[in-house]
Amino acid sequence: MPSIPNDAFVHLHVHSEYSLLDGACRISEMMSHVKAMGQKAVALTDHGVMYGVMPFYQAAKTAGLHPVIGCEVYVAQRTRHDREHRLDGKSYHLVLLCQNQTGYRNLVKLVSLASLEGFYHKPRVDWELLTQYHEGLICLSGCLAGEIPRLLSEGSYEAAKEKALQYQRLFGQENYYLELQNHGIAEQQRILPLLLRISRETGIPVAATNDAHYIAKKDAAMQDVLIRFKRMQGYSALWIPGVDHAGIATQIKVEEYLRENEGITRYDLGREKFLERVWDWKRRYGDRIISQLKKLGSS
Repeated sequence: MPSIPNDAFVHLHVHSEYSLLDGACRISEMMSHVKAMGQKAVALTDHGVMYGVMPFYQAAKTAGLHPVIGCEVYVAQRTRHDREHRLDGKSYHLVLLCQNQTGYRNLVKLVSLASLEGFYHKPRVDWELLTQYHEGLICLSGCLAGEIPRLLSEGSYEAAKEKALQYQRLFGQENYYLELQNHGIAEQQRILPLLLRISRETGIPVAATNDAHYIAKKDAAMQDVLIRFKRMQGYSALWIPGVDHAGIATQIKVEEYLRENEGITRYDLGREKFLERVWDWKRRYGDRIISQLKKLGSS
């Protein structure tokens, strides 16, 4: 297979520090790195938000690069108005890129309405909003969390193929792409041939992307710390009456530890002692993260 020159490739799936507690690509450093690789353009596709668009656009122009404005939106499994955890707790990922000014305005509208009308765990759009505001946008099918890859992972090839055709009919033959990723993840490698099969059978073009969350390999540990902070934040997000922010997820962890290591339940301890264990677990988890941050800062 012939090699592709660096300037012929554009990163179209990139998460900056504005993908809070997830992305670790600092915009100024991103531009320097892209230029050093000899590439002429780069996209920004933060999770569900467009906070970084203006600094991204200005930095790209200053660096002499073409900025591709986009967003990795969350798509509700049913509608943006449904909020039943069992059915609506998870949403699909979908990458949208602005083709022109109309696309930019439509993306702003989609992202705004996702928060104003569709927020449930994440800001969510739905098929109704995509149908109304798709003009001027180029769509990529997304990572493993996208609707097409999920259907393929579940063994529903025909459903995945029909859904891909549905997206193509909406965005247009030249504006919808099946996204190919290979980060060494077994499930990605398993479904790659299936995505290519859909492409052959439907004529839907493919786009190779790297789900970039940090700039260089040396930044991987730092990004991992962000993810750990996000997990700790989740453990502190829900309310127990009478006790400030002892997270439900933390309770589950402590209950598992008690059952597996001490052979007792939370009820054997009593409420006060159990909550003391919850807070102690949270404190030790936080200390481990701070320790990692200090190590990173000294490296």
